Amino acid sequence: MEEQLKQLQAEALEKVAAAANLKELNDVRVAYLGKKGPVTEVLKGMGKLSAEERPKMGALVNVVREDITKAIEEKQVTLEVAAIEEQLAKESIDVTLPGRPVKAGGHHPLTRITEEIEDLFIGMGYTIAEGPEVEQDYYNFEALNLPKGHPARDMQDTFYITSELLMRTHTSPVQVRTMLKHAGKGPVKIICPGKVYRRDSDDATHSHQFNQIEGLVVGENIRMSDLKGTLDAFAKKMFGADREIRLRPSFFPFTEPSVEVDVSCMCGGKGCSICKGTGWIEVLGAGMVHPNVLEMAGFDSTKYSGFAFGMGQERIAMLKYGIDDIRHFYTNDLRFLQQFSVHE
Repeated sequence: MEEQLKQLQAEALEKVAAAANLKELNDVRVAYLGKKGPVTEVLKGMGKLSAEERPKMGALVNVVREDITKAIEEKQVTLEVAAIEEQLAKESIDVTLPGRPVKAGGHHPLTRITEEIEDLFIGMGYTIAEGPEVEQDYYNFEALNLPKGHPARDMQDTFYITSELLMRTHTSPVQVRTMLKHAGKGPVKIICPGKVYRRDSDDATHSHQFNQIEGLVVGENIRMSDLKGTLDAFAKKMFGADREIRLRPSFFPFTEPSVEVDVSCMCGGKGCSICKGTGWIEVLGAGMVHPNVLEMAGFDSTKYSGFAFGMGQERIAMLKYGIDDIRHFYTNDLRFLQQFSVHE
């Protein structure tokens, strides 16, 4: 049995030394020191030995097992270090290689226009007001002098959710909500940017969803001349200091009088394809706040007056940047968006 143990020890140490990886080393450990391994079998057979031989053989078995275990542990450390070095070599990075270029993004043209308009009006003392896109019929229509059955409702073909709930067709409900919060006490001076929705067929100049910015000023002795001066400053800021505006009579249920506002074309009035030969381009609608709207919002129309205006960011951006199709804003075409990169 002593010779058998020494032979097992020699075989095990030889296989430990020959193990090329941790898996092979573990196989050696299981083969020689496992429950069914030869060293364990020797231990099981010690009961057949005489009382004099048993202590001697027990000590020898322990020495053999400890020698094999020690050899396995030392080999394991060596293999683990080698495995780490191999992994590091495979995953090494050549820091001298040039880096991959990172493309810088930029603001969407509609975001740029919105922020530019906001900055302009904030500089004029306005604050920004916001409201829900899913709106009540009362705020969207009735409080704006558009009672149920009013024919002007058809001008804003509406997405109704229920008979009293809808997707807002303009940001004017924000004006109503803000005036109600003021409880009949002025002044009010706000702009309301946001998305609006109408049942429109999408084409080069129309979309079922678009952006709008409306402005509202309510106070004592507010006149049409204040509105014209404000819009003149807006046009010069957005389109150039040489631009002029003109006001044309129009109709909106929530303003009286109402006007359409045109800005002079970049052709200088000579006439071109953009202005269709007229020398003017329509940009927004405006007017003096209707007394009925003021009264429904709790303001005394004999004391307070005001003006309001509304414009679409898409139209402003199309005119400013020479964009010929509103759908470019929503198709996420990088060729289009890269024209408005951060480096401009």
